[in-house]
Amino acid sequence: QVQLVESGGGLVQAGGSLRLSCAASRSIFSIDAMGWYRQAPGKQREWVATITKNGNTNIADSVKGRFTISRDSAKNVVYLQMNSLKPDDTAVYYCKATRSLSTDWGQGTQVTVSS
Repeated sequence: QVQLVESGGGLVQAGGSLRLSCAASRSIFSIDAMGWYRQAPGKQREWVATITKNGNTNIADSVKGRFTISRDSAKNVVYLQMNSLKPDDTAVYYCKATRSLSTDWGQGTQVTVSS
């Protein structure tokens, strides 16, 4: 099992930026992929971004050009840099770790973007 702890959420005005962090309890090189998801009130959880253990990244079209996923392997932390935030980005953001036989989720961090 991988413990994941997200941080960095908060309240920001539209157009602002936030950087979310996801700290893993084990080496991120032992995790096939780490991803960010979000869930807005009344909506299904949706995928935002993924980074594989090889460093390949993918970003959802809805946030491409505004959000970036990266990692610090020495700290076992994955980041989600969010720029040009919009009210529609308001959601609880979750970190997910995927390995061949298991999937683990963090507890989530709230991001609220005011207009």
